[in-house]
Amino acid sequence: MSRSTMLHVRVDDVTKTQASEALAAMGLSVSDAVRILLKRVVNDQAFPLELKVPNAQTRAAMEDARAMRKARAARFESADALIDDLGKVRQQ
Repeated sequence: MSRSTMLHVRVDDVTKTQASEALAAMGLSVSDAVRILLKRVVNDQAFPLELKVPNAQTRAAMEDARAMRKARAARFESADALIDDLGKVRQQ
């Protein structure tokens, strides 16, 4: 086995805590997850997730979601209104 080296990563406390809890539920540590990520990069010679620049429609939806989260507002008044809107989209 080759010699180990230390890798330092900066991440905010909330993300670290949430990731640690999710990974622990899978039986993994943050270090395990980073090792898996790096091994995949080496083996595949690519990042293991598809990374894309969002198109205009996706960027607009992301901005809407951020605004709703900031305002703590729902887009629809009820579940029925959501379902009605989904039906309209399918019909188009």
